[in-house]
Amino acid sequence: MSEKKPYEEGGEEEPERGHWGHKMDFLLSCIGYAVGLGNVWRFPYLCAASGGGAFLIPYCIMLILVGIPIFFMELTIGQYSQEGPLKVWENIFPLLKGVGYAMLVCSFGVGIYYNIIIAWCYYFLFASMQSKLPWASCGNPWNTALCRTSVTRCPTANVTNTTGVVTTVAPTTMANNMTNLTACIPKGFKVTSPSEEYWNKQVLDISKGIGEAGHIRWHLALCLLLAWIVIYFCIFKGIKSSGKVVYFSATFPYVVLVILLIRGVTLKGHLEGINFYLTPRWEKLSDANVWASATTQIFFSLSVGFGGLITMASYNKFYNNCFRDSLTVSLINCGTSFFAGFVIFSVVGFMANSSGRQVSEVADQGVSLAFIVYPAAVAEMPVSQLWSIIFFFMLITLGMDSQFAFMETIITAAVDEYPKVLRAKKWFISMIGCITLYFLGLPCITQAGAYVLQLMDDHVAGISLLILCIFEVIGCGWGYGAFQLMKDVEKMIGYKPFLYYWWIGCWKFLSLATLLFVTIFKIVGYKKSSFGGKPMPDWADGVGWFMACCSMVFIPGVALYKMFTTDGSWSERFRILTTPRDDKYGDLQISAVEHELRKENGHNMEQTV
Repeated sequence: MSEKKPYEEGGEEEPERGHWGHKMDFLLSCIGYAVGLGNVWRFPYLCAASGGGAFLIPYCIMLILVGIPIFFMELTIGQYSQEGPLKVWENIFPLLKGVGYAMLVCSFGVGIYYNIIIAWCYYFLFASMQSKLPWASCGNPWNTALCRTSVTRCPTANVTNTTGVVTTVAPTTMANNMTNLTACIPKGFKVTSPSEEYWNKQVLDISKGIGEAGHIRWHLALCLLLAWIVIYFCIFKGIKSSGKVVYFSATFPYVVLVILLIRGVTLKGHLEGINFYLTPRWEKLSDANVWASATTQIFFSLSVGFGGLITMASYNKFYNNCFRDSLTVSLINCGTSFFAGFVIFSVVGFMANSSGRQVSEVADQGVSLAFIVYPAAVAEMPVSQLWSIIFFFMLITLGMDSQFAFMETIITAAVDEYPKVLRAKKWFISMIGCITLYFLGLPCITQAGAYVLQLMDDHVAGISLLILCIFEVIGCGWGYGAFQLMKDVEKMIGYKPFLYYWWIGCWKFLSLATLLFVTIFKIVGYKKSSFGGKPMPDWADGVGWFMACCSMVFIPGVALYKMFTTDGSWSERFRILTTPRDDKYGDLQISAVEHELRKENGHNMEQTV
């Protein structure tokens, strides 16, 4: 057992490990970590496709049952123990230290491909700084004969040429009695938009499948290098540097979202998009998929299970009100998702109106929304370069905050394991980490890179993350004890949180049951990864499951290792590994109430003197 520093009058800080410089450093870091790309490009579409306004009912219920309780739990164990995601399990339930390793593997895997998305945003940001947006029209070297800026479908087809264009004679009375010739596209014939071809042909130069890696896209390799250089200089001093950057990176997206919303509601057709987003379809509430989607969205939106929240909370001062922070960040995160829906669908409505299509035909999510649909809509606006720059810079800042937390989680875990050797060399560990993840990300910027990224996104933190969190809740709610966890909270904040027994019930029963339901539902309804509507080959699916198992294997693996290496009989080993330590950092501190009394007495003595 490592030696713990006892309470000393005047503060409980461990200067060698460090704390947040200010309360807002932590709060903004948590908001930046939780509010990521998924809030902007996944939630709005998921809401519209899963019942519109009706989707908010399962979404809010799952926020209360799963989201906030687990968020609160992770902040609590991190702040009380003042340790990262590896050491914290040594404190509360040593048998499940493998959960901490699994968290690191998930953060490591997501950190690889998350910065690829940021690199794509950098590329679009630079491409926006031209006199004309390169995806605004056809006729560029990368465009094909199927590219169309607008489409007119033919009611009937008479003569079709090799490009799928039908020439029909529409007798129209004109001033000069001439005949007007109209070009149209037959129904069922696929055409592509300029933004779609720019994305697939110019940016990605995408191959036919994941098995055709092709060559590295060097312009993306340079953008990825830039993305990692920026990340490094924001985190190389740990929370001292990243805690200051978030004052801009966590707040700027909100400024941009407000600006984009104001612009969006001035566009023709915006109401059609917003109506599509909000119109409730109550029959969807009887669909189990909708409830599973709500749980999954809450789960991944709040970024629980990756170890980032535990890491950031471990740098809090012991008497920080983690309960209030949990409620604040969770509600801000979900409110941001809802607000972003208005921003996205006001523009999607405009896009549908200008192209003569239904909103449902234009609406999309994820990569397609960010790099095809929204850029196409922006290209139709006046001063399109400005709006494009603003949009992609917002995506960069949204992604950076999450990437800070992924990297800090990995680095903090390593430093906490070997503090005497690594703590003074944190800048060097950060550099090694960034360089390693850069090279591991190169397969994602080949011609098959988009397939690789999709495969990683589906498996690295998919079902495996749900299973990880099931064991996390078991370890905290049952192994360490939900009642003991609440006593720790009371010791730190000085009072019993309202709905005291609700949180205990969630940690022991409700959150666990919900996670089990969603995990089983996901496994039973599992579908192979696909890209562009085409399922990936079986061997790729096998690689995906291997990546998923890379994190899950640590949970039983570490448990077995500890059972075989701990001294004593089997029953004694099990007892030792399931007994929380009684010299945790928080155990050696006085309660918040006594702390305040000492501060008050000290202040009165100073006034007397």
